[in-house]
Amino acid sequence: MEQTTNRIELRGSLAELPQFSHENHDKRFYRFTLEVERLSGTVDLLPVIVPEPVLCAMDLSGGSMLEITGQIRSFNSRAATGRKLVISVYAETLAACEGEPMNNVTLSGVVCKEPVYRITPLGREICDVMLAVNRPYHRADYIPCIFWGRTAEMVSQCPVGMGLKLTGRLQSREYVKVLEEGSERRTAYEVSAITAEAEGE
Repeated sequence: MEQTTNRIELRGSLAELPQFSHENHDKRFYRFTLEVERLSGTVDLLPVIVPEPVLCAMDLSGGSMLEITGQIRSFNSRAATGRKLVISVYAETLAACEGEPMNNVTLSGVVCKEPVYRITPLGREICDVMLAVNRPYHRADYIPCIFWGRTAEMVSQCPVGMGLKLTGRLQSREYVKVLEEGSERRTAYEVSAITAEAEGE
């Protein structure tokens, strides 16, 4: 199996108290939302899943911010409205701290769908890529990534199956989904890439 990387470091504010999410193989997991402010002032609302032992071991006396290290995870939710890719942050460590907001992502994986390249009405180049990042036990996480400018043009040439390494940030974006019974406001999560490097086929 290829060596892949899936690391995320976040520092932000707790938007709500952790709530029980689910149990898997006799392990309990909790869910909460982390607010991470960008330099522009926009706030990303990021869903975090944390194992119960990691949550219980956290020392809350370190400050008003929460620092998380872990991985970006995905799974396919099969709901009545169809399949939906659910993205969340899997927390491996949690610590209370002080400091500036932080949102650092490093990924390496394989392009698993044809890149979608477009130019906005204002002339900005954008390319959407779905990156498959391996994890143990023959599983993979499918992570939507967005590239800008010259990097978007470069990545748009990457064929399916090519390896790609990137750094960036995980961001949330609201959009309106039009359904038969009306429209619904939803949130999408994607990695906004800052650097990208092809790693060969």
